[in-house]
Amino acid sequence: MFSRVAMRLLAAGATTVGGLGGAYLYTKRNSGEDAPLTVLARSWATGNRPYPGSAEYPDLTKHNNYMAKHLTPGIYTRLRERTTPNGVTIDQCIQTGIDNPGHPFIMTVGLTAGDEETYETFAELFDRVIDDRHGGYKKTDKHPTDLDYTKIHGGVFDDRYVLSSRVRTGRGIRGLTLPPVCTRAERREVERVVSDALKDLTGELKGHYYPLSKMTDKEQDQLIADHFLFDKPVSPLLTASGMARDWPDGRGIFHNDAKNFLVWVNEEDHTRVISMQKGGNMRGVFERFCRGLSQVEKLIREKGWEFQWSEHLGYILTCPSNLGTGLRAGVHIKLPLVSKHPQFSTILERLRLQKRGTGGVDTAATGGVFDVSNIDRLGSSEVRQVQSVIDGINLLVQMEKELEKGSKIDNLIPKKTIEFR
Repeated sequence: MFSRVAMRLLAAGATTVGGLGGAYLYTKRNSGEDAPLTVLARSWATGNRPYPGSAEYPDLTKHNNYMAKHLTPGIYTRLRERTTPNGVTIDQCIQTGIDNPGHPFIMTVGLTAGDEETYETFAELFDRVIDDRHGGYKKTDKHPTDLDYTKIHGGVFDDRYVLSSRVRTGRGIRGLTLPPVCTRAERREVERVVSDALKDLTGELKGHYYPLSKMTDKEQDQLIADHFLFDKPVSPLLTASGMARDWPDGRGIFHNDAKNFLVWVNEEDHTRVISMQKGGNMRGVFERFCRGLSQVEKLIREKGWEFQWSEHLGYILTCPSNLGTGLRAGVHIKLPLVSKHPQFSTILERLRLQKRGTGGVDTAATGGVFDVSNIDRLGSSEVRQVQSVIDGINLLVQMEKELEKGSKIDNLIPKKTIEFR
């Protein structure tokens, strides 16, 4: 899969294409006139290096992430000689996994994509990581999409236990490189395309876009008070990927008038679309999410752009963990008793749920309040994933109530992991 620019140049018969890394030589694999084209990937980023791949291979002896688990000297040596049509290299993709050996709470991916074509150019490594991270996902598998919120059953939780509900996803704009490697011009183009579409939202979705670089002190204070403002990335997982470059240029936040539908621009992905509200009405949150996301996509298409998507991987995003739906449906839930149960982690694992602190992935829980969300994103639809979260949260609340009465919950613990595809 080539970028729009590369496809146009190739169609015109060009043999040299400019990109991030310099010039890319497109040549025939053999002397036949109709032979397929291949990228030899000679640029200042990868080009005629004096050292072999074995000498450049990173030290991963103390690492614990999916990239380190699957990268071998042989794979590295082969992939370092390639770039995508936009100039993305394998060294750029693995840098975050090299600089961040492990994480105290989760098994990180250790790998990011620089553009849509990354997943094909470096498939020898990315396919292995995707298959492992997503619990078995083969090259021939196809990802389903379903945003029909009327198929959801239940989804209104007891507010005494569920403090807030949230559904978010990411989307990338086709033809533009992703945040780890994008140029300033590309980042600004993403902002222009997205903000131009958002201004045409109507009804309950109508709102205002706030560029971070032009925000007034009053606007900033209000967004902080609303807990909407995303800060310059400080997590080494993000900074090592290059996502904090040129901050805050090209970044911004949109929210509707009711402040329950948000779009972040140029954070970890081109866009983050978020529906949220206080209390336990996950059903209502998901309905707004589906309607809002569909409207945003429609408006972007009307401007002549589209989201990055493939039949195999679903929606293409920066981190391989977010491929597929890119969806994270989560709640802040009070579980002071269940969280102390010796099988708490096992319960979550069998429900295909994950926990973190309410402050994000780098935080621990306090006061028995956890952020609980779905693990799975690839190979099952949005409706399937949200329904699994609803069913799992219902069970956790039931368990908490039983423990409050002094009853045991052994009979409520799932005997095996639920089917998620």
